Amino acid sequence: MKIILEPRVHVVGRQVTDEAAINRFLAESGVTWETDTSVGGERLSEVAGRVCYMSFGKGRKTNHEYLSNIIGMQHGSVLEHAVWSLLITGVSRAFTHELVRHRAGFGFSQLSQRYVDESTADFVEPDCIAADAEMHTVWLESIRQSHEAYCRLVQMLDRRFASEPSATLRRKLARQAARSVLPNATETKIFVTGNARAWRHFIEMRASEHAETEIRAVAVAALTALQKESPNLFGDYEFRTLPDGSKVAHTENRKV
Repeated sequence: MKIILEPRVHVVGRQVTDEAAINRFLAESGVTWETDTSVGGERLSEVAGRVCYMSFGKGRKTNHEYLSNIIGMQHGSVLEHAVWSLLITGVSRAFTHELVRHRAGFGFSQLSQRYVDESTADFVEPDCIAADAEMHTVWLESIRQSHEAYCRLVQMLDRRFASEPSATLRRKLARQAARSVLPNATETKIFVTGNARAWRHFIEMRASEHAETEIRAVAVAALTALQKESPNLFGDYEFRTLPDGSKVAHTENRKV
């Protein structure tokens, strides 16, 4: 059993553009267009925005200039065409209960406790508990008791369903019942796909000093990754450090 204190965010999916198809559209429309970004999501957002007014070859020349104006004008629908997939690990079930409340623009695929054996599960400890020896001891004892109960119940339930001829179904029946004693601190993994507008909303809601601490840490990590992926869509956010050393993010362009 391992105790986890920090989440991990992995960028596992990003878009590419079909340049031949874009060029065919431009030729059919009798317009020309060039952009200076190689980021698929940024290129697609710019194309989508320019289609609205057929403004190819006009006005703002750089992708940064164009998208900055889009964001400043709160023309958020254009950002829905840019999509990234993040794989988030080292997080608790308590975190994912909050995360999946963000429905619009997101897709989720989470580790299943019905199929995955949690006898080797890890657990996520809140910083405020980990920092205090007495509280850490209380927390750890509770985790151990719950985990031991789960392991015992899986063995007992496996015997309870011994007449079931399918080994796979027998394991599923045992684990889905035994998981009822596992705590919210149980570590999980979740695959999240969202468009840029949805990610911005998530960051504004959850990278705030008013957000719960674990989901705030994930939001900050997600923003850090997305700023590297797409500075033109996420570069307007600034990090600030709170008195406890944790980070939050802020932008003047809210609710795009």
